[in-house]
Amino acid sequence: MSVSSRPSVWSRRSLLAFTGAALAAASCSRGPSAPERPLTLFAAASLKEALDAVIAAHAGAGKGQARAVYAGSSQLARQIEQGAPADLFISADLEWMDRLQERNLIDAAARRNIAGNRLVLIAPAQGDVAPLDLTPGPGLIGRVLARLGDGGRLATTQPDVPAGRYGREALTALGLWPNLEPRLAPAENVRAALALVARGEAPLGVVYATDARAEPQVAVVAEFAAALHSPIVYPAAPVVGPNAQVKAAKAFLDLLSGDQGQAILRQHGFAPPP
Repeated sequence: MSVSSRPSVWSRRSLLAFTGAALAAASCSRGPSAPERPLTLFAAASLKEALDAVIAAHAGAGKGQARAVYAGSSQLARQIEQGAPADLFISADLEWMDRLQERNLIDAAARRNIAGNRLVLIAPAQGDVAPLDLTPGPGLIGRVLARLGDGGRLATTQPDVPAGRYGREALTALGLWPNLEPRLAPAENVRAALALVARGEAPLGVVYATDARAEPQVAVVAEFAAALHSPIVYPAAPVVGPNAQVKAAKAFLDLLSGDQGQAILRQHGFAPPP
């Protein structure tokens, strides 16, 4: 029995009526403040679990759908410069947000800082997870190199990614940078650096405290003092452009910086913005 390629028995009038009813129902389900299409959020990779939860809360409140693109802040900022379709940008540092502001690519009036973080040293959970003393002194480099072992590398991010820059500042302040720079395993973002340690491919790594918390295959062996590096700040701002949904992005940012969004960020280990 062959299947006819002709239209179904529905009349054209019935089909149009059905389509109109479906569109009306979809419009009602979005609510009056929901955007016409899903919001596109460009966000630092370290925000993944927390921001996914905020996105779910946003949808649950009937404010529409949103999707996040996670990567290194530097990579995302460059994509926005090249015209990538983003509605909201959340960086892991001030520098890349400042760069977009200088180029008039964000709504500077709506920009705000939404979180802070801490920098930690991690090791594979199945290996040596004894605390590593980072007290400055002549024995410090020996303790770190001993933990790296022969040929072991220190996982971090590329130097233009915020986590990599914070890490370099901390290691430089401790006097470790000249010895450790040749032993680095630079990754494209902090989650990629985290994965190197989780898989046991690097005996140590420098990541954010929230990343370590999200990965059970790693353990924190030391925390870098906040005074050793620039404050870790996450700024967020709507992206401006011919197709950007600035109003809807502002509404999402209100949720993210409000009580509910901030509670979700704290649940995932983020600190208030410094």
